[in-house]
Amino acid sequence: MKNKAVSEIEKELNELRIKRVNLKFDLAAGKVKNIREIKNVKTSIAQLLTVLAERSKIEVENNK
Repeated sequence: MKNKAVSEIEKELNELRIKRVNLKFDLAAGKVKNIREIKNVKTSIAQLLTVLAERSKIEVENNK
């Protein structure tokens, strides 16, 4: 993940957010059999956000 471009990370982040919403609706409808998948998607979102935050922090430090 750390080697990806920011645009790729943001694109993947948007896709995961959409997937999370769809999984929540499917869970409410009783269609989801693997509840752990929701947790995995949330974890992936958090990891991507962490990478973006680290990059922005490094960028700010480099601009000082």
